[in-house]
Amino acid sequence: MQNTIKLTALLQAALVLSGIGNAQTNTPRATTPLSAQEAAAAPQQTSASTQDEALNSTPVFWVSSVEVLRSTHAPQLDVVRVRGLVTTEGWESVELVPLTKGTPSDGILDLALIAQAPAEDPPSTTTYPEVEAIFTIEPGHPFNGVRVHGAANRVVLKSMPGYAESVAPPKNCAGCVGKLFVPKGQSAPAGRPQDTIVREEELPSKLRVIRESDGLGTFDSDPNRITLLLNEKGEIVMALWN
Repeated sequence: MQNTIKLTALLQAALVLSGIGNAQTNTPRATTPLSAQEAAAAPQQTSASTQDEALNSTPVFWVSSVEVLRSTHAPQLDVVRVRGLVTTEGWESVELVPLTKGTPSDGILDLALIAQAPAEDPPSTTTYPEVEAIFTIEPGHPFNGVRVHGAANRVVLKSMPGYAESVAPPKNCAGCVGKLFVPKGQSAPAGRPQDTIVREEELPSKLRVIRESDGLGTFDSDPNRITLLLNEKGEIVMALWN
């Protein structure tokens, strides 16, 4: 929870400093362009509604691809199109939030892909639903590339226009229930079929494992974290994104 609070505070600060954040849904639509003057000028105050949206949002789990399209007719615009994966159904208000203020030393515009997570935990893990958002930059901007951050990875496009994509995401544990959990660095029992085990290193790095001898600890929630509940045999009896 503390990490979530720190990250939302960072996003809010970026919005206030840059003054260029605009909401985007998973259906692409036009956004207010980022001009050269906005990129290098003094900070501007964003609207209260935009700041509230950032406070209620969290990074999308995985950035799949980053594409920059350049218009062929004047005035020339660069349109950043980002696709990502969320952990469950029900995420809303997907948008790209700029983290960069002014002209970056490496010439790369930093963006965060964020969205509003479902209010209630899903009943079980599912395959990763796809989302996307766009961000438009006006002519004369100082950027020569784009770096987009998700909760578990980032993708860098070093030249514009262009396209870059990530490696495959970690397993989502949709079929984990009933299988033996094998912690990192350990081996599965001899003779155990491979399709009946789940290795920790194959799962997302943000993972909470509750064993038979463990208590629940806290009720803090993180929509980008997998929680596994194990029985006395070390088998997974419940797998949830929370």
